[in-house]
Formats: sequence, structure tokens, C-alpha cells
Amino acid sequence: MKKNTFSMLDENGNEVVYDVLFTFESEETHKNYIVYTDNQKDESGNIEVYASIYYPDDPKSKLEAIKTDKEWKVIETILDTLQEEVRNKKNNENNGQ
Repeated sequence: MKKNTFSMLDENGNEVVYDVLFTFESEETHKNYIVYTDNQKDESGNIEVYASIYYPDDPKSKLEAIKTDKEWKVIETILDTLQEEVRNKKNNENNGQ
């Protein structure tokens, strides 16, 4: 399986490669979002995940910061749902189902 990746320069000018976790269009905000990671872990050991607005029809466009609480809530809801699905799948596998 080929990973979907892209790279960007960090604040120090170093190239960082990111793995795309998923993309989606929100019916609520009518914008497209990309959720991605550089697979770094935070202080708690969780993989850091980022999200931005993107324009799928314009390959030369830049990612835009998410600025509103409403947009963050949409993304958090999707991430929570996906995390719960993964948790349920693992529990079912561990219980022999």
C-alpha cells in the first residue's frame, strides 16, 4: 500500500514529510480539510495530528490554518468518532469476535 505523503518546510527551514491520514469535505462548513501527521509523539506519548483547510482542485494551493471554533469542533467530532471505531474494533478482536 502506497502512503499518501507531502512535505513542507518547518519554522527552521527543514523539510518535514507528513502522512495524510484522511481528507473530507464538511457539509456544515462547505470546506475541505486534510488531517495529517509527522508521526511525532507529544509528552503523553500520543501521535501528534494536524488539520488544515485545503483545496483539492488546486494542486498549487497552500494549506490554510483553521481559525474558528466551529471548524475545530467538526474535526474533533470526526477524530473522536474514528478513534471510537478503532477502539471498538480492537476490543472485538481481543474478545475473539
